This record gives sequence, C-alpha cells and structure tokens, in this order.
Amino acid sequence: MPDDLPAQLESSLHGRCAIERELVGGGLARVFLAHDRALDRRVVIKLLSPELAAGLSAKRFEREIRLAASLQPANIVPLLEAGHVGELPHYTMPFVEGLSLRERLERGGRPALEQTIGILRDVARALAYAHEHHVVHRDIKPENVLLSGEAAVVTDFGIAKAISAAASGSHAGAPNVSTVTQAGTAVGTPAYMAPEQLSGDPAVDHRADLYSFGCLAYELLAGQPPFKGSLQALFAAHLSESAVPIGERCPACPPPLARTIMQCLEKEPGSRPDSAREILRALDGVLAPATGFARLRQRLSRRQRMAALGGLAAASLGVAWLLTSGRAPTGSLAKTSVAVIPFCNLTGDSTDEYLVDGIADELAHRAGQAPAPASRVAQLELPLQRSARLGR
Repeated sequence: MPDDLPAQLESSLHGRCAIERELVGGGLARVFLAHDRALDRRVVIKLLSPELAAGLSAKRFEREIRLAASLQPANIVPLLEAGHVGELPHYTMPFVEGLSLRERLERGGRPALEQTIGILRDVARALAYAHEHHVVHRDIKPENVLLSGEAAVVTDFGIAKAISAAASGSHAGAPNVSTVTQAGTAVGTPAYMAPEQLSGDPAVDHRADLYSFGCLAYELLAGQPPFKGSLQALFAAHLSESAVPIGERCPACPPPLARTIMQCLEKEPGSRPDSAREILRALDGVLAPATGFARLRQRLSRRQRMAALGGLAAASLGVAWLLTSGRAPTGSLAKTSVAVIPFCNLTGDSTDEYLVDGIADELAHRAGQAPAPASRVAQLELPLQRSARLGR
C-alpha cells in the first residue's frame, strides 16, 4: 500500500476526520484511529486490503453497509459510513474503549462463570436484534466482541455479508482453503464457521451465527474452541465430527447452559435453537437461580463441594445424636417434632448419590430410635446440589 494512504484516506473523507495513528489490524484490513472533527469524537476507520478488495464492487459494498448501519441497539457497534480510497473500500465506526474478548482471554484467561454468562447474554441480545432486522453477522468470534465497561458489544456486523455480496469471480461460491486464508472475513473464520458456510451453501441464514455463538461460548467456558488444528482439519471437524461435550471440559458449566451450547453446535441448522431469543431465554434461566447457595456451588471446586456435603452430614448426625441420646436442651426443642430430611440430588452427578442417600437414611434411623414424645416424624424435601443447601 502507498505510504501516503492516511493522507488519501483523509482526502476521501473530505477533511471530516483527522487520522491520528494506525492501530493493530489483520491481514484483511488496515485499521486507523481518527478524530471526527464535526462531532469531536474518536472513530475507527477500516480499509480493506488490496487482496480482499480485488474483484469487489465498491458500490455494492457500500449498499450492503447501509443495511448494517441501520442496526443501533446497545450491544452492537454501529457503522457510521462507508466509502472507498481508489479501489479500496472502507467503513467507519465509533471507537470503543476497552479490550476485545480475544485480548481479554490472552491477558487474563477465562472470565468467571457469572461474567461469562453476562458476556454471552450481551452477544445473544445483539444477534437477536440483528436477526430480527434480517442482518446475519457470519463472523462471530472473540475478536469481534469488545468489552466496554460492564457490557460486551459486537462489532463488524454485516461486513462479511457486504464483502460476499460485493464479491465476484473466485470469491463467489464454495470457499476453499486459499479463499479462507486470504479473505477470511468473506466467508468467516475457520475455527468458528458453521458447516453450511464451509460447504458454500447459498442459503446460509441466522442459524450460522448460532453455530458460531456456540463455538465462542465453548471457548469461553472450556478455554479452547470445540475444534482445533490445520485448516483442513477444521473443515473436516466442523463438517463431520461431534465436539467433546462441554460438561466434560468445564464441569462447572450449568447443565442447562451446556445443553444450549451443544445444541448450537449441531451440524444441521434445523437442530439448533430456532433463534437467538431462544438462547437468550436459556441464559436468563441459568442466571435466575444463581443466587445464594447455587452461586456458592458454582464457585467451589468439586473437593470443596464434597467437604461441604461431609460437613452437613456430620452436623445432621450430631443433631440426631442429641435427640436420641436424651441430651437435647429443654424447652421448645423438646416439644417439637423430629424432622427426617430426605435430600434430592438435582445435579445429575451420580457420584453424589451415595452421600445424599446416606444422610437421609441415617437421620431416619436415628429418628426412629427417638423416645416416644418425639416419635412423630415429619417429611420435608429439600433440594441438595453438590454444595450443601441449609437455607436461603
């Protein structure tokens, strides 16, 4: 690219923006930070690379950008305008302070479970709004999710579609390895691409974004995307291999969330959730009970949860021993009924069953030996997850 490209870019914008510096970009575009003189704010200008721009219709690209620019919800970084410098299309968006999700993963590792669910909800909200306005992203990945304050926002909405619509010649039709390497934005990013994108299906719709969302969610929770390897290996895996269940790689993942993620990763679009709204409802359901002891359970390791269960068992047996040994304090306790408490294991983890059943059986046995005045037994069913629930 010519060294005077920033000056050419300023000229194409008719002096409305002053280029401040070039930001780190990829092989697909050069990215510039600029000052919008009219509104006194910073903006980002992305200029497509010559390799990607080759064969594109600048007018068709700008026409597609206008559709994406109509998206204005809180969780989508809006597109402000599009143009071109010579034959190179560019587009402008607001500058977002903060890290991309990719930078967050590389610098700080995986976020905590609650923060992960919050990020996924924000992304799902962005997808739901865009899909309801007939815009498909086609390139959902950590690089395109920005963390700003307490919110996650999705950037580059509609860009992949605009590039595909403006493409001609070798960029059209089914993708091949070289196309993905040189013009990945046109068809997506291999680690997150839906099978129908890889096969060049012209009927790709919003459900491709749901597959990519599943890949992103999987990586946030497991620390890696569902499939890894060379381009050829990724293509083969997305087309024909089943991902390792997320629950095996992230035991702390709530089962409803695990089911939703694995449904998103179904090969057939019709087997995935119907919409991002459905995913959003599932995420809301995961958050709803995440209070009190359920939240404590999410923060404890398996060893800590088992220790908590053991502590509950010891405390329960201690109470039973006091009752049956005649050493219970006088007063209101001596006049109350003895409660036998069967616990329900709601985790789906069969390894917790022995302790759950043991607590209930031992309490029932001890209560059955209590003196006559306290022989009345009441049944009270309380849920028990991997951590002990003593109350709310």
